[in-house]
Formats: sequence, C-alpha cells, structure tokens
Amino acid sequence: MLDLLLVNAPSRVRVYDALTEFAAIEPPVWAGLIARAVLNVGFSVQILDAEAEGLTVEETALRVGNAQARLIAFSIYGQQPSASTQCLPAASAVAQIVRRTFSPSPPILAFGTHPSALPKKTLREEPFDYVCQGEGPRTIKQLLVALYPNLLLSESDVPGLWRRPGVTTQAAAPNIIDLDTELPCQAWELLDMTQYRAHNWHLWTGDPKGGYASVQTSLGCPFKCEFCCIQAPFDDASPRMRYWSAANVVGQIARLVNDYGITNIKIPDEMFTLNPARVKGICKLLLQCRAANKSFDNLNLWAYARIDTVKDDYMLAMMRSAGFRWLGLGIESGSKHVRDGVEKGRFSTEDIFAAVAGVRAAGICVGANYIFGLPDDTRESMRETLDLACALNTEWANFYCAMAYPGSALHMQVSREHPEWLPENNPCGWIGYSQHATECLPLPTATLTAAEVLAFRDDAFIAYFSRPEYSAMLIDRLGVPAAQQVERMLIAGQPKRNLLGERR
Repeated sequence: MLDLLLVNAPSRVRVYDALTEFAAIEPPVWAGLIARAVLNVGFSVQILDAEAEGLTVEETALRVGNAQARLIAFSIYGQQPSASTQCLPAASAVAQIVRRTFSPSPPILAFGTHPSALPKKTLREEPFDYVCQGEGPRTIKQLLVALYPNLLLSESDVPGLWRRPGVTTQAAAPNIIDLDTELPCQAWELLDMTQYRAHNWHLWTGDPKGGYASVQTSLGCPFKCEFCCIQAPFDDASPRMRYWSAANVVGQIARLVNDYGITNIKIPDEMFTLNPARVKGICKLLLQCRAANKSFDNLNLWAYARIDTVKDDYMLAMMRSAGFRWLGLGIESGSKHVRDGVEKGRFSTEDIFAAVAGVRAAGICVGANYIFGLPDDTRESMRETLDLACALNTEWANFYCAMAYPGSALHMQVSREHPEWLPENNPCGWIGYSQHATECLPLPTATLTAAEVLAFRDDAFIAYFSRPEYSAMLIDRLGVPAAQQVERMLIAGQPKRNLLGERR
C-alpha cells in the first residue's frame, strides 16, 4: 500500500485566467521537499501534479481515490508566498469529490501557507480530515507513523496536527534547522520534469528548451511587512532565517543541469540577497561548475531581492557571471509615506533609482513589483507609483492590488475592523485573493473603493507595457521577439468584469 500521495491540485486556469499561457508551470517545491523527507525515513511516496498534467478537478479526484494511499496530502502553495489562498478552492473541490465518491475515503490532509495561517477555519469549513500548522515535514512524517496501528503513536501526539472529529491540536512542530540533513533536496525523480516551463519574461534571457525548476535556498524572513504572509508556516520562537549550505544549493542546481538538462531556474527565497557573503559563496561554486561544464554557460537564474540588499556591486557582478539574469525587486509604492505605513523598508526614492541602476549596470534585468491600494494609498499616491514605474522603465513589472492575505498582519487587522472587505466574506470566496482571476477582490482604502483600486491596477498594466519607451528599451536589451510577446500579452490581459460588476 502506498503510504503518502502528495497532490498539487489544478488551480492554474482559474488563478491566471486569460494570462494562463504566459504564467510558469512550476514544480511543486514543498511537495518535492516533503516527499524527499518522507522517503528518507522509509515510507513510500508519489506526487500527483495535476497542474502540470493538465487534469481537471474530476480527473484529479479519480486519480487520488484510485491511488489507495494511506494518507493524501494536498499542498496549498502557489508560485510565491502570497499565492497560497487562491489554490485552496481547487484542492477542496478535489477532496470533496474523493470523499463523496470513494468509500471508505482515504484520510486527507492540507498543508501550506493558508492552512497554517487559518488551521481551525480550514478544518471546520473544508473537506479535509487533517490540517497541518507549521512547515509540514515533521508533522506529516509523524502522522504517517500514527496511521500504522502497530507503531504505538497516537494522532493526538502529532505536533502541528489539527484533526477531526472536533478541532484539536498539539503545538506546531519546531522549525527544521539542519536543512541539508532533513530537507536535502526535492524528489524530482517523482515528477516528469519535462512538463514544466518558466514565465514568459524569464525565457527572454534563456533557452526555451532548457526546462524549468525552482530551488529553495533558505527559509524564513527577518522582516514583517504588514501585507506579507510568509511568516504563517514558521514558528517565531525559532531562528527566522535558515539556510541550505552553498554546497547543497549548487549540488541541487548541478543535478538539475546534469540529470534533467534544466537551465531556467527560479530561486523562490524572499531574501536571497540578504547575506552577500553567502550569495558570493554560491556564485563562486557555480563559477567553478561553469569552468568544468559548458552546460552551465546557459544558466538563466532569477531571484528576489530588496532595494536595501543590492548595494554590493561585486556581489551583483558575481551573480551575473554565475548565471543570474533577473532580480525581482520589491518596490511596492512610489510614495515613501505609503511604504512606511506597511513597514516596507526605510529607503528613499533616490535609493530605488540607485538600486535599479546598479542591478542593470551589472547586466542583470529587473522585474519590479508594485502594489496599488495599500492602506495609505490615494489616487494621487497610486499615480506616483505608476509614474515611478514608468521612470524606472524596467524590463518587467508586476502590478498587484493590496490584499489582506491570511497569515498577514493586514488580514488580522481587516478581520477585526472590516470583515466585509475580505474575499472569504463575499460571493467570490477564496479565489478572490488571486491577482489575475476574474473574481479578484482587493482591499478598498479610505478614499478608494475596491473597484477603483482594481481598475487603476489594470489600467496601469496596460499603460506601462504599451509605452513606446518600454518597447524601445525591450527591443534594445532583449530583442524583437520579447516585444512581440508583450503585444500578445496586452491583448490577452485587456480588462474584463469581475464580481463587483466593474470593468477590470
């Protein structure tokens, strides 16, 4: 009997809507990490990635039920920390069909940022038998032991486990500190690695035939931005930043290159550039690999960074030489007052221009991230943000609406003061947290309705990418095919109408 089936439910089409063809198909990082941890202690594991296989909810449920696993575990993670909640509806829909169709139905657990942020609510309202609060590997391993009657461990003793009947839990399992030992890598051999692809813009600097994967190099974050939910699965009593060793990270990348021919790689850490010495150590090892193996010449890596963590020009030069082609910078707002209101760093507009210029001078492209509708935003401050984006004229830009993601301080505040603003209390439900879905429902501000914020965000998207200055820059730096793809994206991304009844 199979011990564990990890499931990545089919959320993609509903989450990305008209922009689905431009979004990445990413290997499920946490499912892969947990699979490896469970395999290493002797249990049998399979991963069903319904996203990559293009399965429907019904097809996924049939595969899940027929697997006859001792435990089904749904991974409620998206491609970034704030993309968990919108993945819940598909997982719930699959679980509901499994429970209705198969008798007896297998025990079903949900883990991820959203379940960890709202364990009681998830267990009470969704069709799961268990919810994991915390990172997951230790909880899932001990639950598998408890499901073997002769191994003398009760479910009530499993840390971080919320379970039916009733709502009961132990304290969350301590965070894993020795990542190299307990979570050494993802179990890529359980996936068909040919099914994954990078974001459209990522491939502007890479080989489309070079596949795609994501390698986590650290866990946690030392910052507490009001709008961010990254802390939800982590125990604040433990060290906030934990790292895989440079040798482990480069070993994982080498395996992807050598065993799977993958050269387009994402580093999903929120704080990859926080420690310059560590980044340089990783780059040094990558450069050694490149000297020994020509395949490393094609590496096309990207990572996240903050404005205040890219001041080291030597680090940036090393990153470019080692294969980093993109850095995603969290700028968020053109208004320092608005940035300060959500604890988004104490940096000035001048610092933003200097950081972007430094990254680009190193030959690294910039994907800038902006948020409209933060608590102190007005129409004027949102215009400041768009003006800043246009002035920076980066190779890529993401425009988001402010969301009170479950697990963030903002969600707790809005839940107390204005629960009617939250998607879960509106007809759209949890899918309303998806930035790209038709049902997207952002927060209002003191001076703007949710519909006004959404309309501004969508108009900003069109305005930014339609500019002649942007097209000229893109052609100059990345070629005509990139500009042509942006034109197709603009057609697909034209505003629609959402559940607010407003144009978007």
